[in-house]
Amino acid sequence: MGTITSTVRVGQKPPKEVIKRVKKAIREARKAPTVYDPDCPPSSPEALKEFAHLAAERNRRKKKQSVTIRIAPDVLETYKTMGDGYTGIMADVLKYAVDNPGVLTAATR
Repeated sequence: MGTITSTVRVGQKPPKEVIKRVKKAIREARKAPTVYDPDCPPSSPEALKEFAHLAAERNRRKKKQSVTIRIAPDVLETYKTMGDGYTGIMADVLKYAVDNPGVLTAATR
């Protein structure tokens, strides 16, 4: 398998010739036999099942819930000035408050 090198500037599409060479290299690589590293043998079906379970659990924990809350207009405006992704910033601030009980204690006095 060889290396294909091409310089492309930001916003520029790769030349058609480069795309053709890459696609050809992919087709050839798919035809080649799989060679396993003796230090890293193929995973057993049991190990693959465990990996799938761990991945599903990780993805389940990563999912976010959509909620409706009431926020003071000036606070919301402050977050909106932060641009796209301000709701993620709000979520990070809430997570910080939950992870630091002192913040919650001070806020509920």
